[in-house]
Amino acid sequence: MALPKNPKFDLKLHYQRIFEVSLIIALAIVIIAFKYFPEVKKEVIKQEGPQELVQVEDVEHTKQETAPPPPPKPPIPIEAPSDEVLDDVEIESTELDENADVAPPPPPPKEEKKEEEPVFFVAVEQQPQPIGGIEAIQKRIVYPEIAKRANVQGRVYVKAYVDEHGNVVKAEVIKGIGAGCDEAAVKAVMATKFKPGMQRGKPVKVQVMVPILFKLR
Repeated sequence: MALPKNPKFDLKLHYQRIFEVSLIIALAIVIIAFKYFPEVKKEVIKQEGPQELVQVEDVEHTKQETAPPPPPKPPIPIEAPSDEVLDDVEIESTELDENADVAPPPPPPKEEKKEEEPVFFVAVEQQPQPIGGIEAIQKRIVYPEIAKRANVQGRVYVKAYVDEHGNVVKAEVIKGIGAGCDEAAVKAVMATKFKPGMQRGKPVKVQVMVPILFKLR
C-alpha cells in the first residue's frame, strides 16, 4: 500500500502557481530590455573608386542564307497514240479432230549396256604357271642395248592377268628398273602361255606376279 505524500513537499500542488510567477518574471525582463537597450545605428560604407566605362558594341545580326530549291524532275515521256491500225490476228482453232491420224511416239532410246570388266582372282587353290617355267619367259627377253651400255641390271616385277584359257590378256609393271627393261619384260610375259589357275576344280581368271631378272653375262 502506497504511503501518503506530505502536502508541503508535493510539487504538483504548486505547479500552476510556479508557472504563472515564471511567466510574469519573463515578461518583465523582456519589457526592461526593450526600454533600456541602446539603439544600434547602421553604418553606411561608401566605396570610393574610379568608375569604369564599359563600351557596348553593336553586334550585327547574321542572316541565314536559304539553299536554292532542287531542280524540278524531268517529265516522264509518254507515248502518243499512233494512227496506225493493227492488223487482225487470226487464232487457229483448238478443236481436236478425233478422226485425224496421229503419229506414234518415237521409241525410247536404247540403253547402252556397259561391258563389265572381268574379275580376276588374287588367291586361288592352284596358281597359274607359265608353260616351261620362268626359264621360258627369260628366253624371250631381249636385253635392250641402252641397258647394256648403261650396265643396268636388276629384277622387274610384272603383274600378269591370265584368263581361264591360260592366255595373258593384260600385263603391267609393278616395279621396274628402266632403260627399256620394263617394256621388254612386259612383251616377254604377254608372249608366254600359262597353265590356267584352278579353283574347286575349274579354271578361273587369276592375276599373278611374275619376276623377270635382267643380268649381264
